[in-house]
Amino acid sequence: MTDLLEKAVAVARVLSPAMQDEIARAMLMLAAEESEPVPLTPDERAAIARSRSAAARGEFATDDEVRAMWAKYDL
Repeated sequence: MTDLLEKAVAVARVLSPAMQDEIARAMLMLAAEESEPVPLTPDERAAIARSRSAAARGEFATDDEVRAMWAKYDL
């Protein structure tokens, strides 16, 4: 294992179990030689459509909103 991957694992160890599982899923997907697309739920498709519409209107999170999101995860 490379030093960088060791460092990433060490950082992930202190995260919540839910965040660790998200990282593990991403790593497994990236490491797979072939992976199937993940089907989206109707709610996920609707959320993406809302996000695209907001972006098209130029509606983006403020710096304070982004900082608050990062603070929520203690990063």
